[in-house]
Amino acid sequence: MRDELTISLSVETLGAGGFEPPEEQATFGLLSMTANNQLLTRAQEVDGGELRSGPRIAGYPLAEWLVWNWWRIRWECGRPASAVGARDWDFAHRMTSVGEGYAWPVISISSDGRHASLVSEPSREPYTTPLRYIGAEGRETISASGLEAGIDRFVADVLARLDAPATRETNLHRLWEDLQAERENPEHARFRRFEAWLGCDPDDVAEDAIRARLADAAALGEEALGEIAAAAAVAGEGPDRMLSASDLADTAESSGFDANPNDAVTLADAAVAPDAEAWRAGVRMAQKLREREGLNGPVSNPRLAAFAGTTADAISRHDRRSAGLSFALDGENGGARVALRSKRETGRRFALARLVGDRAFGAAAGSTAEPLWPATRAYSYRQKMQRAFAAELLCPFAAVDEMTRSDDSGERQRDVAEHFKVSERMVLTQLVNHNRIDRENAPDIATGGPWN
Repeated sequence: MRDELTISLSVETLGAGGFEPPEEQATFGLLSMTANNQLLTRAQEVDGGELRSGPRIAGYPLAEWLVWNWWRIRWECGRPASAVGARDWDFAHRMTSVGEGYAWPVISISSDGRHASLVSEPSREPYTTPLRYIGAEGRETISASGLEAGIDRFVADVLARLDAPATRETNLHRLWEDLQAERENPEHARFRRFEAWLGCDPDDVAEDAIRARLADAAALGEEALGEIAAAAAVAGEGPDRMLSASDLADTAESSGFDANPNDAVTLADAAVAPDAEAWRAGVRMAQKLREREGLNGPVSNPRLAAFAGTTADAISRHDRRSAGLSFALDGENGGARVALRSKRETGRRFALARLVGDRAFGAAAGSTAEPLWPATRAYSYRQKMQRAFAAELLCPFAAVDEMTRSDDSGERQRDVAEHFKVSERMVLTQLVNHNRIDRENAPDIATGGPWN
């Protein structure tokens, strides 16, 4: 069944020895994991060559790992670029870190807040275990609710097997009870979700530090605050270095340009399906706007600025101090300030187009407007949608495809970039994301490009 995660565990007897903990003996079996009906755990015995649907392991340590990392798996948006941050992310999102002496499948689980992605990779040579994982092509995307349901079913199955006197009060029982209580309590869930946005394990950061940051929700908005936290995590910064409401207000004043939110474009009649993937939603919204506005070619600076309710100075003037990130901040008097991070004009155009998409998407979804509209480097649903929208608005793929069909060389890509007043990277990423150029030939965007 599509949009479903299934983690099944057959009942088998652990081999002779008797030294394994009772919770492992009670939950031993053949593990099989599928998403959208695609088997993610397919493996082959290195010596005998037998194909199997998965490994023979104890389900207990996997359930324990899933419960302990549940908040991060469900809400953390993006793998940090730093080596330390990436290693910490791997411990919380890659099943190979479960450990306990078993050869776990090379599966990573991540979320953008609305959808979850599961990537199954093949084992790397030389093989260090008797089992070689084959992996699955591409990534499987399911809804976040589908991820939650799949994990819940698996944990319930494991707990049901721990019914003997020696296994009725395990660490898994305690973790599961705590998690259920947190999920059912709105304030506790808010706290844990924010920790996950920051890329932190439960109680990894002092409670006072988290509370201080959560207080900014009154000035910025709850969802926007989460976006800022996710951006800090991707940048490898903790809550101490996360931008505060005061920081953003100061930046808006020193680096921003006046804007009128009432003049910004809206696309209330172009709502996309709530279960649409971020990139599809962004592309669809941009196509709707180009169609409505009769845009057949490049978008000029004045036209783009008007879409954002500001003036072309926001794009062309580079004399002000660069903002730490691009954002629009609405004031109480009905006005706003727009601050853009990049010094390059192509970067400022892309950032402003993202903010146009952010407001348009909010209006189409009928969501309550918050004061802050951020465009960050995180990989939340909102940020991925923005990137896809900006790319399609400024550099529509149909036109790029037509202009490069007989010649997709680097020189031709530069010509296309100059025509649309975008970066060469944007043109290349459009070609890669639409399978016109192999990702192997574009290693700097091999993870899926800046808007996927």
